[in-house]
Amino acid sequence: MLVLVLGLIVFLGAHGAMIGLARKRKALIDGGQEIYWKAPVAVGSIVGLGLIIWGYGLAREETVFLYQLPSWVSHISALLMLFALIFFVMSGARGKIAKAVKHPQLLAVKIWATAHLLVNGDTASILLFGSFLAWAVAARISAKKRVQAGLLSDNPGGPVWKDIIAVVIGLAIYVLFVVWAHEFLFGVPPIQT
Repeated sequence: MLVLVLGLIVFLGAHGAMIGLARKRKALIDGGQEIYWKAPVAVGSIVGLGLIIWGYGLAREETVFLYQLPSWVSHISALLMLFALIFFVMSGARGKIAKAVKHPQLLAVKIWATAHLLVNGDTASILLFGSFLAWAVAARISAKKRVQAGLLSDNPGGPVWKDIIAVVIGLAIYVLFVVWAHEFLFGVPPIQT
């Protein structure tokens, strides 16, 4: 479990730095030195993600189950994942829906974490997905405060066609994961029957 915890600290710490260092981030971006912000975040993300994957695999071997919901809950989780993938894609597309939800990537992380907490009641999964859910909630609250303080610009949105493209791409990724990728990558079919 220690490797998983370390990975979460590194990964979420790299992403969470914008919460504590918002003024420094804005100064670097405004000064044309965005690379000095993005490079450490990218390195922390890669190292943290590697530790999370390795640590989650190790932790699953010694995990304790705290709850198990009925198997039909996997269908609810699967439906939530459709929305999570669409919102995740929307974070790059920046259409009308992205403007309405403000931070589609954070919304995607919250939905993804919730969907996985519904079907994974073991301690390793609760730690992993619960940490991401808590981080996404804190990041959303922080983003709202940073927009109000002028440290972050609000999502400008864009044309509806970007929403349509995001939905199509998100749906395609979803089908790929349901049919093949989730079981191939993680060894578990996404929908339990």
